[in-house]
Amino acid sequence: MQRSVSAKSEHSKVSRAAGVVGIFTLMSRVLGLVRDMVLARFFGSGMAADAFFVAFRIPNLLRRLFAEGSLTIAFIPVFTEYLTKKSRKEAFDLARTILTLLALIVAVVALLGVLLSPWIVRIQAFGFGGSGDKYELTVLLTRITFPYIFFISLVAFFMGVLNSLRHFGAPAAAPIFLTVGIIGAAYFISPLCPEPIVGIALGVLIGGILQVGLQIPWVLKEGLRMFPLWQPGHPAVRRIGLLMLPAIVGSAVYQFNQFMGTLLATFLAEGSVSWLYYADRLVQFPLGVFAIAISTAALPSLSIQAAKEDLNEFQDTLSYSLRLVFFITLPCVVGLIVLGDPIVRVLFERGAFDIYSTLMTNKALFFYSLGLLAFSGIRVMVSAFYALQDTKTPVKVAIVAVVANLIFSLTFMGPLKHAGLALALSLASSLQFCLLAFFLKRKVAIGQLRPILVSASKSALAAAAMGAGIYCLHSGWLSTHSSGGFWDMTINLGGLILSGIVIYFLVAKVIGCRELNSFRDMFRPVSRTRRN
Repeated sequence: MQRSVSAKSEHSKVSRAAGVVGIFTLMSRVLGLVRDMVLARFFGSGMAADAFFVAFRIPNLLRRLFAEGSLTIAFIPVFTEYLTKKSRKEAFDLARTILTLLALIVAVVALLGVLLSPWIVRIQAFGFGGSGDKYELTVLLTRITFPYIFFISLVAFFMGVLNSLRHFGAPAAAPIFLTVGIIGAAYFISPLCPEPIVGIALGVLIGGILQVGLQIPWVLKEGLRMFPLWQPGHPAVRRIGLLMLPAIVGSAVYQFNQFMGTLLATFLAEGSVSWLYYADRLVQFPLGVFAIAISTAALPSLSIQAAKEDLNEFQDTLSYSLRLVFFITLPCVVGLIVLGDPIVRVLFERGAFDIYSTLMTNKALFFYSLGLLAFSGIRVMVSAFYALQDTKTPVKVAIVAVVANLIFSLTFMGPLKHAGLALALSLASSLQFCLLAFFLKRKVAIGQLRPILVSASKSALAAAAMGAGIYCLHSGWLSTHSSGGFWDMTINLGGLILSGIVIYFLVAKVIGCRELNSFRDMFRPVSRTRRN
């Protein structure tokens, strides 16, 4: 009985934390779309826009490799272990030590980036040449934006501390402030600059400062004092460093996978890269809002249970997280497959994006959607390995997945063209998920597969009923093929999506999907995500 109460409490914490992260991620994605619209309005796709996107690429890549990804996932399990097995003071001393070392290292990296900007631009934008207005502007923008890596690294550190302490709101809201900084700069700083795009680069720095400023009050409230503590020989420093290295390689493998797909698409018909990009953006929406939110929320709970060596509770939390992510992802898969065409038409079909572009994008979206369940499950499984302080196994599996993706891509890009590349990624990701499950089962003897399969089967049944319902509505009353124009199509699409949600939840309730209550938990008051 005690274990049941404890598990229920942990489930509730994961659900509510995932709700907080999901809501802020949704806000960030919507604002990101607004930001892209603002940049397109002011700068279009000319020389200035090209220079900015190239300039921001390297600090953004370093952010993905070193800051938000590897640092956070390496720090949380070790910091949580200190909180669980040792004292809060020792845990905070570790945090201050890591903060001191991190600030020193990334300050040096930022300085080197500023000094070496001319050579960095020559390498990453070889086509710009080594002189001329475009090259000089790109160098200037690179010098302005490169220090962003310093601020975002601090944000990633604070994210690790706060998430470990079960505070998810401020870290999840941080990306919003970067977007606000860029949008604000477009309207208030760019008009004052001789070269307006410089204002956008300054907006990146302002956004980074705002992101850090948002975290500091919450970190101080938890009791962490940010005075430097120089203990490079601290035993946990080496452990975190050893955990970070495979995580960095894992992030690099993912970036290589993306590069390889784009490279192969360049050998296909003109437009293939764009069709894959737009389809991927649609798949990334539910993936970012729900799957990443749940994996982020689950990592601290899994880390605590791993530190306590309570594998029963660890199994239970992992099983719960997978069931919840499948419950949310399965209707998204069906919805994207059934409504892919009207979704693409409403969002993109205007101007140079014609009916043919919609058709090609929807083909890619169909095959990407088939892998959405695997994309989502991988996020949770990788969090489980990180909680166990094993970052090597996910990297090894990721490398196998990259090789499989290449083989599948070369196999299917001939008959299916760009859609074959989307299918290849879905198949490789499915293989990756299965391998992660296999190795995790061997590692901690997880045997609770039946509850996951039963839950997923019920969710699939409800999703199938939803798909049949919206297909019938789409063929009749809420058709998006009418000649009523854009707004009629948009209203009907909204009606189809709302109808699908209602059908899914009604069927889920009738057939007894327990995850329905968990989904409701996700949207309880934010304050309840805090640790008692």
